[in-house]
Amino acid sequence: MLRRTQWIATILLFLGNLTLVGAETIKVWHHGGSGSGERAFIEKSIKEYNETNPEVKAELVILPSGSYNDQVQAAALAGKLPDLLDFDGPNYANYVWSGFLTPLNGLVDDKIINSVLPSLISQGTYAPDGKLYSLGQFESGLALWGNKALLTKAGIRIPTTVEDAWSAAEFEEALEKLSKLPEVKHPLDMKLNYGKGEWFTYGFSPIIQSMGGDLINRTTWRSSGTLDSQASVQAMTMFQNWIKKGWVVPASGGDNKFYADKNVGLAFVGHWMWGSHSEGLGDDLVLIPMPKFGDRHVTGMGSWCWGITKSGNTKAAARLLEFLMSKKYLVGVADAVGSVPGSEAAAAALPRFAKGGELNLYVEQLKNIAVPRPAHPAYPVITSAFAEAVFNIVAGADVAKELKKAARKIDEDIEDNSGYPPFGE
Repeated sequence: MLRRTQWIATILLFLGNLTLVGAETIKVWHHGGSGSGERAFIEKSIKEYNETNPEVKAELVILPSGSYNDQVQAAALAGKLPDLLDFDGPNYANYVWSGFLTPLNGLVDDKIINSVLPSLISQGTYAPDGKLYSLGQFESGLALWGNKALLTKAGIRIPTTVEDAWSAAEFEEALEKLSKLPEVKHPLDMKLNYGKGEWFTYGFSPIIQSMGGDLINRTTWRSSGTLDSQASVQAMTMFQNWIKKGWVVPASGGDNKFYADKNVGLAFVGHWMWGSHSEGLGDDLVLIPMPKFGDRHVTGMGSWCWGITKSGNTKAAARLLEFLMSKKYLVGVADAVGSVPGSEAAAAALPRFAKGGELNLYVEQLKNIAVPRPAHPAYPVITSAFAEAVFNIVAGADVAKELKKAARKIDEDIEDNSGYPPFGE
């Protein structure tokens, strides 16, 4: 029988080994993605990391995407966040402000950071300290898809480059001409069927930003005077007029009027519809740059990203993040998800996003005209309030009143949180 001192020493050694094992295992949380392809790829990536890095094992946990943010918040309060966390891009500011995330500068190799698309760096840079807190393996893009046969029949010029984009007047002229074709039921699909949610902010805030408005002032960090400004009201009045004229597919119209029924000339949506669109329209499918509605040319951007939590093994998490951000995995996940690869090198390796490829326009827009959604702790309220305003504007509500109500709701949340210091100081 072991003597008492030997027994205690054995137990302490055992506990010490448990701690060592724990330190060599890092936890990774992922929201599962938009389809089986993304989930399968992240599972494959973590498996390959573990096979090539036996000294540090990564344990992947897939959580339901519908309640993902709530689960992250609950885990943070309980002090049980993973080492590496994925999250929808605009939400990271709330996590940083709440103290969940650590800066990636000096932790992740500068070569990795410098290779990433500038739009992703812009999205992940926190205004108060100028540090980078998130990196995305892939990006998203917003533009127009067109039915070349209908556009040609209507005598509409088809722009192909960012520099050649339609103005607001040219865009409306194109809608007017398409509306006169007997085979066109609605000139434009704006995916109103996606419903009141993040699409309304992602898709339609660039129209406001192009015309001189925004969701919030990015210096004072207040919404009143910006979201309800004359420029914002003008932009959303133009948007509402498209609907009033019957130019836009209603929410009840579903998802396939452009590519299946082929009675719509233009689709205002992102790269994720390329598969359905190309299958349905074939050689008649054309990708058209985002219109320049005002003095500033703007496109939507941003997607799910990775961040490293303060409470975890930051160095081990950084090595895993570098692995996931390597060209091989950027190409692989973009291919699986159908998104824009997160670096120019990865985009060049994926034919449809490379120079001359069907989707290269998205890469060019992200390099030149992409504007991130506001990286502010109040972003969940910002997007909810704006989406509610858009929903009511689509239904015919007074534009100025809806934007003023949304701005007030956002500012009330900011005031309730004492301005979210250091924002606005």
